[in-house]
Amino acid sequence: MKYYLVIISVLIASLSFAQEKTYNEEDITVSKWIDGTLLSPKETSKPILVIIIAGSGPTNRDGNQNFLQNNSLKKLAEGLTNNGIATFRYDKRVVKQIRQGNVDDNTKFDDFVNDASNVLDFFKEKEVYSKIYIVGHSQGSLVGMLAAKDKADGFVSLAGAGNNIGDVLVEQVSEMAPKLGEETQRVVTILKTGQTTTDYPAPLASLFGPKLQPFMINWMAYNPTDVLKTLDMPILLINGTKDLQVSVAEAELLKAANKKATLVIIKNMNHILFEIEGDDLENSKSYNESFRQLSSQLLKSITDFIKS
Repeated sequence: MKYYLVIISVLIASLSFAQEKTYNEEDITVSKWIDGTLLSPKETSKPILVIIIAGSGPTNRDGNQNFLQNNSLKKLAEGLTNNGIATFRYDKRVVKQIRQGNVDDNTKFDDFVNDASNVLDFFKEKEVYSKIYIVGHSQGSLVGMLAAKDKADGFVSLAGAGNNIGDVLVEQVSEMAPKLGEETQRVVTILKTGQTTTDYPAPLASLFGPKLQPFMINWMAYNPTDVLKTLDMPILLINGTKDLQVSVAEAELLKAANKKATLVIIKNMNHILFEIEGDDLENSKSYNESFRQLSSQLLKSITDFIKS
């Protein structure tokens, strides 16, 4: 009996050793609205740091929303840190506001840019990182470009749009509901002038409601291709062929705007960085399937780019 107990003890000890984390984890408050998680590799004294910026909506540091739990950004952070790169990912300010029951309806797109810029400044002032890169996903791509300018050591766009968000919305609505395409174009044209409007079809209220229009006007003031042209740093652009929200063509637009950028198109990767072998139904369901693994090519591409 003692013999079997020894074997069991050894197996348990071996399993615990195999699962031991290669990094330290620390929750950090950067500002009034920004809380996040820092992962630091144990074996590196002055690592490269990657700041991960989430996409649109009330997205938390792990890449999740209330009814969409996939942990995509958590998996990205852990994957990079297991490769020796420190990572910091943070909740968007609206996440904390929702938790506190104090949502600010006057939040602008520029507030997200300022938050990202403050995070970058926070870690630059520590002077413990050899380099700092920005990785922006979806909406976070444009946020990251603007925050990275003249301050970061490199920039990575994950599923970032190349077109103005107004034009992206027109394309998306036209594909899903062709009869609303012209109305979407009309409203977008008005908003691009900086003016608001109450003249829009009810089905478009989720995009152009009165409380959303100031935010959309601010967002539409930026053209990603124009911003990317101004970045003088290593740039990596990544998109997947099964992205239902941002097409490969958007990444190609960004590449055309900055010839020095590196473009990587990953076969079968979707918008939340998972590999999808099946149809659009499987793709959509994956947004709420946290058991899925990130694209291995994605992690390798980012790691190789940052360490090169």
